[in-house]
Amino acid sequence: MNNLRNIIAICLLLVSGISQAQVSDQLTLHRTDFKDITGKNTVSITSYEKNGTQYVYVGGFDDVDIYSLNENGELAKVGIQELYKKKGPARGMVADHINGTDFLFIANKYGDAIEVFKILDNGTLKQVFMIHDTEEFHIGVGITLQVVHMKGASYLFAGGLEDTPGLSCFKIHDDGKLTHVQSMKDTEAIHTDGIIGMFVHKINGKTFLYTGGFQDNGVSSFRVYDSGKFKHVNSISDNTTDRYLTGAYPVTGVTLAGNHYVIVGHRHHKYYKRKGFIKRPDFVYHGDAVNVFKINKKGELIPHSILKDDENTKLVGQTRIEIISSNDTEAIIAVGTRDDASIQLCKLDAEGILTPINYLETGYSIYYGLRSLKVGEDNFLVAGSNDFEKKKVVAYKVAPEKLNTQGKVLRHVVGFKFKEDVSQEKIDAALKQFENLKNDIPQIAAMEWGINNSTEGFSKGFKYCYTITFNDANARENYVFHKAHLAAGKTLGPILDDVFVVDYWAEKE
Repeated sequence: MNNLRNIIAICLLLVSGISQAQVSDQLTLHRTDFKDITGKNTVSITSYEKNGTQYVYVGGFDDVDIYSLNENGELAKVGIQELYKKKGPARGMVADHINGTDFLFIANKYGDAIEVFKILDNGTLKQVFMIHDTEEFHIGVGITLQVVHMKGASYLFAGGLEDTPGLSCFKIHDDGKLTHVQSMKDTEAIHTDGIIGMFVHKINGKTFLYTGGFQDNGVSSFRVYDSGKFKHVNSISDNTTDRYLTGAYPVTGVTLAGNHYVIVGHRHHKYYKRKGFIKRPDFVYHGDAVNVFKINKKGELIPHSILKDDENTKLVGQTRIEIISSNDTEAIIAVGTRDDASIQLCKLDAEGILTPINYLETGYSIYYGLRSLKVGEDNFLVAGSNDFEKKKVVAYKVAPEKLNTQGKVLRHVVGFKFKEDVSQEKIDAALKQFENLKNDIPQIAAMEWGINNSTEGFSKGFKYCYTITFNDANARENYVFHKAHLAAGKTLGPILDDVFVVDYWAEKE
């Protein structure tokens, strides 16, 4: 009987694994909401759950915008937090719980400071501490922060992008104050020049911190002790064959079936046009890829596998990698890209092999501003545009596609109802601008329009109707966030009494 039960249990596990694999292979992104931000752009995004509500912190130049995200993926504005000296951008942001108090730590990039805020019950912020850069610290042009919890205390690790880069550790006190523990100046042996990504693994009771070095093209491992002191373990450098670490950028990790992995992306130096910004201009470009490292018992990084960009993926200019979900057999990963302006979904299996699932062209470039979070049983991604013109934050639900869209086109129906006191001249000028989108946005496959002539009496005052055709969801996203579409919206907005939008999939003619 026991053997029979074991066999049944194994069969159920196998069926469950097959079902999970089938579902994960069908995952895609469904936009649920987007909002304007008050900051000049979106550079970084983090989130924190407090009192059952998920709060989203959107950092850019000048301000941090605060939103809540509900179970439908809808964003609601909660407040605004001004940054020190109205500088920023809020480049590194991490929220955590420290001995009974919730804090948000922000690396104010051009303020050369770390700001510490208490997260209040409604998700808004109250500054409790700020520490400035010195010759001893490495928080000038601060970029990345990472909280590390040890047995007796919690520590904040910080890295920056400056003339004297390195890695610093600060003890976090119960009131949010930071005291310096140790700093390690960058050398040729470690990759801490431009730490844009950090991640922590706990392995056999030991704590290891992993950093990416943007300027020195590699990734390093450090052992962290209970005192907050740390030492270098090993480093892996870029090469021109099977490693893709030129401009090492996002760093994250996951544990699957007892295997510890660190996942590292890069935004290659070839994509930077500003003269003098790249310290080592003699780089070689041999493609774009996501790197997977396996971690041994000593915490050392071991090159393991890569997912190389090709015509079926969107991996050019990776700036953020988020773990959406994981179980013992696989993890679902989102890769945000600046140059491909997309979010690529991938699956990492227990053997440490990355495979692409689906991608969505966002219509805007992502500059570190991508965050995975869960509300109820559903997984969401919140992303933002670093474009100073677009100034948006966008929410997506990560779920299987319910409809088979093969052989279909996407219809986008828009109706306009104008205010009674608006002149026909203004209406005609605004409509002409909207109609010209067919010339400004190449992703529009077709566009037609007309004036309502129904006699049934159910038009509710909507006189002008447009039908726009897209060949896929990627084209719609490019349209929604295209600068010409946003400009047309700004012209139409003040003179509209109402507007309706309906989208549906139709058979391709």
